[in-house]
Amino acid sequence: MQSIQIRTPAHSCAVDITENVAAKLNDISASDGICLIYTPHTTAGLAINEGADPNVMDDVLKSLETIVPWQGHYKHNEGNSAAHIKAILTGGSIQVIVDSGKLVLGTWEKIFLLEFDGPRTRKIFVQFLGGR
Repeated sequence: MQSIQIRTPAHSCAVDITENVAAKLNDISASDGICLIYTPHTTAGLAINEGADPNVMDDVLKSLETIVPWQGHYKHNEGNSAAHIKAILTGGSIQVIVDSGKLVLGTWEKIFLLEFDGPRTRKIFVQFLGGR
């Protein structure tokens, strides 16, 4: 298993980690299989979506803020319930097919770490499942 550390720059943001993940596959000489990407944080998520136009992820973050506003009638004492809810909605893991050592993503697709309670240093685990 490989790990990546990412320092997120803002309270709520989408950080493109595609090249970080691809580099980990290169480090282990992965061939064909599945890449499992997981973040062990309850206030961050992972997603695959368009990376060509940064407005897409801005729209996603704004929409999540509309659905789950930071200020609300939450009971959680730490004051970050909205971040926990957004992390549940987006999920903490994704899988990507690996073919000949390369991530199989669509033309515009990128892998994003979604920060909902930053800025923070986040850990992401990368596990390759398959042949070498």
